[in-house]
Amino acid sequence: MNTPSTPSTASTASTASTASPPDNQQHAKSPGGVSGLAGRLDQSQPYALGLFRIVVGLLFACHGAASLFGVLGGAMGGGTVPAGLWPSWYAAVIQLGAGGLVLFGLGTRTAAFLASGSMAYAYFKVHQPESLFPLQNGGETAALFCWAFVLLVFTGPGALALDGLFRGRVGAGATARRTSEEREEQATPVTV
Repeated sequence: MNTPSTPSTASTASTASTASPPDNQQHAKSPGGVSGLAGRLDQSQPYALGLFRIVVGLLFACHGAASLFGVLGGAMGGGTVPAGLWPSWYAAVIQLGAGGLVLFGLGTRTAAFLASGSMAYAYFKVHQPESLFPLQNGGETAALFCWAFVLLVFTGPGALALDGLFRGRVGAGATARRTSEEREEQATPVTV
């Protein structure tokens, strides 16, 4: 039985349906407009990138320290690389210096660019002539470091970098929050 609805009932139903979204839509988005797990992962991305930078920088600096000072097992099975020996000693200096800079987040992009280039040189001049593939020529570490540093060149240091102290940034999201606030101020009309 189809009974026509009265105008007051129809307007009440349509008002109720447009007034608030269903419960599943309210909980699907976080305050920033990004949904659930993806939103939380996006918010923590600068910190994950910062931790990645710290680990890669530390491991790279350890390689340099082992070659230069004989610590952590030393260079090539023990001992140190003779000072001035090309390319081993220079590579070790780059590893220690650039690795330390990347570790602390000081001049990360420049240091990562230099480190990436040194690892590309190491791969193509030392490892690749022995065999084509990294698994066969022992160049896996050089290839991984090379591409990890290329990533840092393009992404920057992430959170927890000392560069942020010199630029006046408090946290990883400070710049993003500041720019969104500036956009809101520019978009909001001023009324007197």
